Amino acid sequence: MCIKEVKVAGYRSLRAIRFPVGQLTVFVGANGVGKTNLYRSLQLLQAAAAGSLARELASEGGMESALWAGRRTGNKPARIKLQVGLALDAADGPGRGLFEYGVEVGVAHSYEVEVGVRVPTAAAFPLEPQIKEEMLVDHGGRRPHPLLERRGPRATAVDNDGRKHAVAAELLASETALGALQDPGRFADLDTVQRTMLDWRFYHDFRTDRQSALREPCLAVTTPTLASDGRDLAAVFATLAHIREDTVDLDHAVDDAFPGSRLVVPAPDRMASFGLIMPDYPKRVFAAAELSDGTLRYLALAGALLGYRLPSFIALNEPETSLHPDLLDPLARMIVQAAQRTQIWVVTHSERLADAFAACGAVKPRTVIKRDGETWLEGLKLFGEFGDEDE
Repeated sequence: MCIKEVKVAGYRSLRAIRFPVGQLTVFVGANGVGKTNLYRSLQLLQAAAAGSLARELASEGGMESALWAGRRTGNKPARIKLQVGLALDAADGPGRGLFEYGVEVGVAHSYEVEVGVRVPTAAAFPLEPQIKEEMLVDHGGRRPHPLLERRGPRATAVDNDGRKHAVAAELLASETALGALQDPGRFADLDTVQRTMLDWRFYHDFRTDRQSALREPCLAVTTPTLASDGRDLAAVFATLAHIREDTVDLDHAVDDAFPGSRLVVPAPDRMASFGLIMPDYPKRVFAAAELSDGTLRYLALAGALLGYRLPSFIALNEPETSLHPDLLDPLARMIVQAAQRTQIWVVTHSERLADAFAACGAVKPRTVIKRDGETWLEGLKLFGEFGDEDE
């Protein structure tokens, strides 16, 4: 399932925003406009599917730090609302809208979760996030049909036969119902949505220092998808070279970025490793430990984007970090190629990288701005579409 639309309200600089997501989505903007908050909102939705949303928000400093930082109107309680609309695949035709009065965006299922602070009588820590409401809705029929509903500690779910069941006698306020429900045989639709969200992969923390796991051999285990921190990069390359026996795309990406260079992946025994032969030293294999930070980071991105099996959704946060400007055009081409196999979301502050995407003709980068203190996207209309989409 692919992401069709995202809505976030009350989270840091995101007062209230709703926007469509395509096969390749690129956000570009200056530092401090809230690009990372957009990226982080998808991570929080994944944490809800994993049952760790409260812990993730607590790691940010609790609700005091995570809540919308601007002025609030009225006497409504302070809440963070996260919502995602999913479709069966990117080629789905129009379907029912994600929101009751919204436009049609081809959504098959929508999941939303609402988080607030504890009430004075609740058994919880003072700044601990509390799950207030959850809902998973099936939009595939003649009218939207709730599959999961949660209000406070109680939740119900609809099984494969259309019967409603209590998820648990009483959920803790720090638990999501979607994360707590573990019965794929009875709740197939819920399981599909949960597994889809858990399959998302976020790449933003490739360490390239001397102690980085990228620089070390790793266990030789067939690895179709790169770990979020890149620790199994050598195994990903070995899987392509010696299990799939196809490194055409990988070799092209390396030569595109480093003309005349060649990736070397020895047949592994207990450990997998890799190195790089450069044109100036044709008989010398430079091990991963010897490579520059930028070269190693580019290779890690190649492992993330060209693996044997890609996740259903890949998010890249400032992938240009540590890369020489000459690598940005090859990086954009590699991302565009990978977007033919999976859905990709890129957040960058590099105008040159954004221009490289535009030059490829694959996507129009969206500029992230601050508008009266809140994060917004240039050209985005209040009803959640971009004004130039017809163009």
